[in-house]
Amino acid sequence: MNWDQVEGKWDQLMGSAREQWGKLTDNDLQEAKGNREKMAGKLQERYGHTKEEAEREIDGWLARQK
Repeated sequence: MNWDQVEGKWDQLMGSAREQWGKLTDNDLQEAKGNREKMAGKLQERYGHTKEEAEREIDGWLARQK
């Protein structure tokens, strides 16, 4: 799955994102709305990740989506 597909299926993928990153609130996920940069920013904010760490986590999560 590529990120364009994630944006199109964001409502369906929010549950998976919620499981992966429990510290993200529903509001965080709604604000991100499938936008990769916003999602990385939310991970940085909630988990204290660097931008690179957030990107790696997103890549790993994306690879597990079908």
